[in-house]
Amino acid sequence: MRPSTPSVSVIVPTRNEAANLPIVLGQVPGHYEVVIVDGNSVDDTVEVARRCRPDARIILQTRKGKGNALACGFAAATGDVIVMLDADGSADPAEIPVFLDALVAGADYAKGSRFAEGGDSDDITVVRALGNRVLTGMVNRFFGVRYTDLCYGYNAFWSSLVPVFGLPDLLSPSDGMVWGDGFEIETLINIRVAAAAADITEVGSVERTRIHGESNLNATSDGLRVLHTILVERWRLTWRRPALPAVAVPDTVPELVGPTVDSLRRTSTATRRREVITPRTRLRVLAAA
Repeated sequence: MRPSTPSVSVIVPTRNEAANLPIVLGQVPGHYEVVIVDGNSVDDTVEVARRCRPDARIILQTRKGKGNALACGFAAATGDVIVMLDADGSADPAEIPVFLDALVAGADYAKGSRFAEGGDSDDITVVRALGNRVLTGMVNRFFGVRYTDLCYGYNAFWSSLVPVFGLPDLLSPSDGMVWGDGFEIETLINIRVAAAAADITEVGSVERTRIHGESNLNATSDGLRVLHTILVERWRLTWRRPALPAVAVPDTVPELVGPTVDSLRRTSTATRRREVITPRTRLRVLAAA
């Protein structure tokens, strides 16, 4: 049985976010576990993170890309619930309780949306909004869901759901990235939780403007990666090919740079993955206050 007051792990991928972390981490409640996953920052990101949250677990990701950083964070998290939080200040930590309410009420996956009731964006451009709308429509048609915002990465879920994501092996050797290591991870997760007939609740969320610096997102190249992900997942599910293996969690993530972690291996009681889309995939909308 899931707890009514779950412990929470907040995963924060970082790369040269030293200017933003004092504000972002200062807004995360102190009783939440914070896992900083750094992508070899060349500024003072790690030092600032240690100063702002001495209790944070700080690790280096094993490859490049936001997807790999999140996967490393999922492996390190110890909470009942995992929250994906960007380090640039675009996501408001004050909304986390709304995500938790959705999960405690019965959802497996709480999906943030700028276009659901209570949601908005101070940052999205017309071009990005149009592309997001097209890609969201494709996923809804192909996978039998009713998402309103595919390309928004502020999400929360029960940690037992992680094996359903089928993310790449964290220690697979690569000088750069493997498929699933980039921004496409959010689309991959959204599709696979739908394919697993998970109970999904959309949470209205307000996207804020990045505080400092420039985004690593490239609307064209990352949009194409998302499109490719949709088509590959559609083909895989249509022909009922085996899913990618569940995330391979090593005993330790190399080059830990924070408090020592004896083991990151997770035992999971996740619901068995379903390969066939069924009408039991539910999607509710929960508005932010």
